[in-house]
Amino acid sequence: MTTNALLQIGVYFLALLALAKPLGVYMARVYEGRPLWGVDRVLGPAERLLYRWTGVRAEEEMGWQVYARCLLLFSAVSVVALYALQRLQGVLPWNPQAFPAVTPDSAWNTAVSFVSNTNWQGYGGETTMSHLTQMLGLTVQNFASAAAGMAVLAAFLRGLARRKAGTIGNFWVDLTRTILYILLPLSLVFALFLVSQGVVQTLSASKTVPLLEATVDVKGNPVTEQVLALGPAASQVAIKQLGTNGGGFFNANAAHPFENGTPLSNFFQMLAILLLPAALCITFGRMVGDPRQGRAVLAAMTLTLLPLLALACVAEQSGNPAFDRLGVDSRAGDLQPGGNMEGKEARFGIVSSALWATATTAASNGSVNAMHDSFTPLGGLVPLVLMQFSETIFGGVGCGLYGMLIFVLVAVFIAGLMVGRTPEYLGKKIEAYEMKMASLVVLVMPLLVLLGTALAVASEPGTRTLGNPGAHGFSEILYAFTSQGNNNGSAFAGLGTNNPFYNTTGGLAMLFARFWLAIPVLAIAGSLAKKKLVPAGPGTLPTHTPLFVVLLIGTIVLVGALTFLPALALGPIVEHLQMSIG
Repeated sequence: MTTNALLQIGVYFLALLALAKPLGVYMARVYEGRPLWGVDRVLGPAERLLYRWTGVRAEEEMGWQVYARCLLLFSAVSVVALYALQRLQGVLPWNPQAFPAVTPDSAWNTAVSFVSNTNWQGYGGETTMSHLTQMLGLTVQNFASAAAGMAVLAAFLRGLARRKAGTIGNFWVDLTRTILYILLPLSLVFALFLVSQGVVQTLSASKTVPLLEATVDVKGNPVTEQVLALGPAASQVAIKQLGTNGGGFFNANAAHPFENGTPLSNFFQMLAILLLPAALCITFGRMVGDPRQGRAVLAAMTLTLLPLLALACVAEQSGNPAFDRLGVDSRAGDLQPGGNMEGKEARFGIVSSALWATATTAASNGSVNAMHDSFTPLGGLVPLVLMQFSETIFGGVGCGLYGMLIFVLVAVFIAGLMVGRTPEYLGKKIEAYEMKMASLVVLVMPLLVLLGTALAVASEPGTRTLGNPGAHGFSEILYAFTSQGNNNGSAFAGLGTNNPFYNTTGGLAMLFARFWLAIPVLAIAGSLAKKKLVPAGPGTLPTHTPLFVVLLIGTIVLVGALTFLPALALGPIVEHLQMSIG
């Protein structure tokens, strides 16, 4: 890698880790109900008013079954409301472009997508959704779905921290406090910053402006004007990045200058993608009373991400050997950046594009500032692998960390088998029930991804809209179901997915991926909360040491490799060999 690449990556991770600790400490105090340095005096009245209006008894806690039912009820109502909003948008106000109702299959897919924190988009935002749908539907769900994931995490952490307890918190309180004390303040500040960088925020309709230089279209007809799509973008972009949602206001997502105007906005949006997932590791350490545990998990995430980021950068900077064989100079120089610039914004370059691609797929964010379909085979392999690690390498807000902690339990269980001792974690015995629930969490995602991919490649509806043949076409289908089966939302593109087949199967994959994982996690939380603490002894495995970090990384890599290596061999790996051999 170049010095410039190392400098960009170094500054990014230094800023990320520096901000993670204070934010993580603050969020721990939010979930523990402790004083918030004056913030609670400002927002506390609003919180109490919300409880009175909704009839929530904040002091009453819930067992894991009730907590889970509340999560499912809230999400079900959200899906129905968002679906109805899309189907009725043609007769609702704040629709200056007079967009008609969204088709039933697309509305179903989008409703499930945004409620499950996936934000997969089979449509173009600026040509499909009215301002009202964008604000009242999509932006609201960006807050709600992120807060729901963080609420489940808070409940899981209480299960780890409590002893002989029958409750793990109150879902409605956790949801309210997450939105009011964490997501809203951060999003307000970030949206104002984005506006200062040129991200649009208006209720105005699209504007037609004259071109500075006239041109012609593909048929040779003169083109003298351009339509500039406008709307309330900054408010949605802020929460889409902070909440690891990722859905773009515009079809080009963060490659669009009205969503991501400058290199500075690009840097801070990348920072926002991983900020809350990183900070929640610190929150975890604080809430369980051992900050070393949070630092160990954060170290495992970072040490797994860095080599994959390096691979993506090197692969993209190396360019395409097919060009070299044609005598095309792809080396960096005064007149060109070099490497593989296909599908990338010239104002961001290769390193920033590769860093964004790895960050957005390490988290369940899914926003893009470059076209992943145009990456080299190994460059495109990296986002695939990061998602196939079950979105545990940082992951989505809340769901990423509780997914990682499930792998911690698996690693502890494996270590216990090695020494012939009942595994323990944070003073709690990990027994058969916890491992059965953990097995569900680990196995559901590969089942959804591989079965969905197999169904698509073996059926005519699944291949009808495929734009590329061979290994690359297979990678596009595998990427689509990997993204939806991990609640990521990014796309390889090159595959037409806004049709009944992909909208229906993808919606089911996103629904199961979100809730079939969250419910077993809550079940584990309820089980652990009831257990008593077991004093540490000579045979207790320390879970904050470098040795355990290596064991945890090995467990994640081993599960991911054994599950997905055959599929990857049919896609990006064989495509890389074909490209290299020519």
